[in-house]
Amino acid sequence: MTTYPETGLLAESEPGILLIRNARPYGEGDGQHVLIKDGIIVELDAGEVSADRIIDADGHVLLPGLVDMHVHLREPGREDTETIATGSAAAAVGGFTAVFTMANTSPTVDQPIIAEGIWAKGQRINLCDVHPVGSITKGLAGKELTEFGMMARSDARVRMFSDDGKCVDNPLVMRRALEYAKGLDVLLAQHCEEPRLTEGAVAHEGAVAARLGLRGWPRAAEESIVIRDALLARDYGSRTHICHASTEGTVQLVEWAKEHNIPLTAEVTPHHLLLTDKRLETYDGVNRVNPPLREDRDVQALRQALLDGIIDCVATDHAPHGSEEKCCEFDHARPGMLGLETSLAVIADNFVRTGLANWRWVAKVMSEKPAEITRLPGHGRPLAVGEPANLCLVDPDCSWTSYGKDTQSKAVNNPYEGMDFHTKVSATILRGRVTYQEGTISAPRA
Repeated sequence: MTTYPETGLLAESEPGILLIRNARPYGEGDGQHVLIKDGIIVELDAGEVSADRIIDADGHVLLPGLVDMHVHLREPGREDTETIATGSAAAAVGGFTAVFTMANTSPTVDQPIIAEGIWAKGQRINLCDVHPVGSITKGLAGKELTEFGMMARSDARVRMFSDDGKCVDNPLVMRRALEYAKGLDVLLAQHCEEPRLTEGAVAHEGAVAARLGLRGWPRAAEESIVIRDALLARDYGSRTHICHASTEGTVQLVEWAKEHNIPLTAEVTPHHLLLTDKRLETYDGVNRVNPPLREDRDVQALRQALLDGIIDCVATDHAPHGSEEKCCEFDHARPGMLGLETSLAVIADNFVRTGLANWRWVAKVMSEKPAEITRLPGHGRPLAVGEPANLCLVDPDCSWTSYGKDTQSKAVNNPYEGMDFHTKVSATILRGRVTYQEGTISAPRA
């Protein structure tokens, strides 16, 4: 049995009784009445009972609350593009009850006091649990390790460390980080990019980039770091996670690592499962992302790897940017895309509605596995009596069109602008508290 470390001090569960009428757990069987008391599921097939609040689910799918182990909420430092409050609201609309926000803020999350500030603010807002990710190196400079132990033992209980946005490209520094992390049993998440291969690169190295006159980003830049870190994880036994896998070769390398029992896990983003570098034909800066959108064969390999369990989970890499950072020459556009409010729709439309997977699989890759990898208690739990009521309801037959102007985020860099979807989150519940329902977000407790 896995032993989960404590989180920081959590906001209290919602007192009282919540009744969810006619919900279908994992989209299976007939609708059931789910009874929640003081933030805990107490009955899954309840009768009609009096309750402080009632949600009529109308046969919608009930899932564990989603967990995103890779977001950028920009606070502190870039509150003009996103804040913990706006990012938490976007997460609630997307069905998320927990997110992990990366360390590349200003200042960098490389000290306990910064991590504690992020954690405390997330809990005050109380729309989802916002877990700060500590940086592996001070200032993301790739040279001197941060104090993992101090951050892990801080009030924020930091459990994951990453220099995401930059790669820890020095193998000796990464080795020392892995040795340090193993003693604390914390997770290192690597942004796999050999910078000497990507200098000036803005697009996938292929026919599209060549035709458009854009400097190419080779697959080898990612894959060379994946295999290096897999070998380091093998030799030092430290848990290592691959951020935003994007190539067919990365899939093959992760599969090899797992066949050799190396403690390596990997995530894939919704945009790398759906979009290709053909989107770059317009030179629209919204399509610039790191790693870049790849070719169709990479997309197909990533989809199959997620279905097969080679890629463990979905993570959005939600990355808000101001309009001035996207509405410019493609070479100068900042890399990153929004993702919190659209990720469930992308996954459900392309895997469940097509018959490739079911709702239990969605719960696995968007809730259970991320919680397992991060060793996060209370989230990604089964829909069962006695479990915390961290849940989301999903309408599996809701046609809607995605527009950046409609997002809760401060930014509008939506890669799915004008795209039609057929699945939508209808309600999100955090420890028995309804944080979002049918277009309405609960008032933050700020």
